[in-house]
Amino acid sequence: MPPAPESRTDDEVLATTDVAMLLRYGLTQDAFHTALFGDGAIAAAVTLDRLGVLPRSLAFLAEVVRSGGLAYAAGLPEPLPSAEPAALLRDWLGGAAQTAGTPEAEVRAARWLDAVAEIVALRRSARGGTG
Repeated sequence: MPPAPESRTDDEVLATTDVAMLLRYGLTQDAFHTALFGDGAIAAAVTLDRLGVLPRSLAFLAEVVRSGGLAYAAGLPEPLPSAEPAALLRDWLGGAAQTAGTPEAEVRAARWLDAVAEIVALRRSARGGTG
């Protein structure tokens, strides 16, 4: 009998999701919308939560995207208060800005950031933390 494969938690599996790819395609292609707002949002929340990002920081960034667009938000020197998550999010948003050429895609990106913020808040609440 072959050895049982190592079990991984859902968090570990989701953390390997290519969020940048889902964001690039999920903003513009109907076939990827569900994946972006499902696994993509959860994977982003898991990743950013592990890096200590607060939900309010993501909600604020969503407002920046609504006001200035993805390219503007991606070009911010500090889209988030901490360096590592800021670089990661700048990469995600920069790739998305290259493909999101419509106002609808920009709005969808802001809604996605709001969804990620909500998931991070739920994760923190489940652990008894605040955000």
